[in-house]
Amino acid sequence: MTRTRRAGSRVLVLNSGSSSVKYQLLDMNGTVNGAARLATGLVERIGERSARLVHTPARGERREREADLPDHRAALTAAAEELAADGLGLDAPELAAVGHRVVHGGRWFTEPTVVDEGVLAEIERLVPLAPLHNPANIAGIRTAMALNGDVPQVAVFDTAFHTTIPEHAARYALDAKTAEEHRIRKYGFHGTSHAYVARRTAALLGREPSAVNVIVLHLGNGASASAVAGGRCVETSMGLTPLEGLVMGTRSGDIDPAVVFHLSRVAGLAMEDIDVLLNQRSGLMGLCGDNDMREVLRRRAEGDEDARLAFDVYIHRLKKYIGAYCAVLGRVDAVAFTAGVGENAAPVRSAAVAGLDGLGIEVDESANTARESGPRLISPEYARVAVAVVPTDEELEIATQVFALVGS
Repeated sequence: MTRTRRAGSRVLVLNSGSSSVKYQLLDMNGTVNGAARLATGLVERIGERSARLVHTPARGERREREADLPDHRAALTAAAEELAADGLGLDAPELAAVGHRVVHGGRWFTEPTVVDEGVLAEIERLVPLAPLHNPANIAGIRTAMALNGDVPQVAVFDTAFHTTIPEHAARYALDAKTAEEHRIRKYGFHGTSHAYVARRTAALLGREPSAVNVIVLHLGNGASASAVAGGRCVETSMGLTPLEGLVMGTRSGDIDPAVVFHLSRVAGLAMEDIDVLLNQRSGLMGLCGDNDMREVLRRRAEGDEDARLAFDVYIHRLKKYIGAYCAVLGRVDAVAFTAGVGENAAPVRSAAVAGLDGLGIEVDESANTARESGPRLISPEYARVAVAVVPTDEELEIATQVFALVGS
């Protein structure tokens, strides 16, 4: 990792999607977890007739407007104008760097990396592995470079935290030459979230990350699990793509690969149609017609059989991974729930660990259902394994890694 020291304590974090840009500006000399949020924002519907920009400064009123924003450059320019209106412009000397979330970094990007043309070329080379994400990430980087070429642009990769997975866990049992030629292996995703939550869980237990083994369950519309031994990821549920692993909002998760051949031969579906089926019309959506866990839980409580089955399938898969990762780690100190479902759906947390008391994993229902925010333990004091709810903060994790690289 080449360190580029720069005066200033602010980091702008950009998450560029195909038709949206999320951004946060943080001052890394803040007081809450070492950082203070100065502004947050979202630009959506980029390329449509009426794009929408929502900007929320830490001090001042939330602002919202619609505009014609045909591309990422126009979107980021509009966001920069909103920041400048609050005295937080991209040309401010306090800005140390711009941190970019990049979904796929392959095997070689194991750390946050200052972007140059060579790095951009490699991210572009990885587009076949993340065709929906890396092109948008590249567009965000190039736009930010054009807006202010003097500020370091730093890529932080979703896959980086998982590059410590041992080879025997990362390899699929495919023909070795074919796998090598086409870069087929487990990469994993949601890495910034897993890294942040594992570290915060150790802090919640009053221990160093190097002394704690944690199973992290990132449960949102996309969902993934990881086994973290002493601060290093040793296994994760997502694979070559984010499709492998847990049941998700619209993704199937683990499935017999012969289902693809069957759908092609018997149903006559094209590969593109099967791709859409498994990624957009499966998971909770495929099972019951709703991908929002809140709706699934509401319908289940009202006696809806499709919602009940969807919930049961979701929990069964989740419980299998918890048990598998107990075996992988050997010793588990904590299970941490995070992301939208993990942080807010008490019935999911309760059902996921039900019957695992033989492994030392259980929840205290009063603590589990209490309306609290922030990192907290929901397991009984006597439990051998702590069960925690730890709100994730991927933007803070990105900013922290970026500032460690370039901050003065």
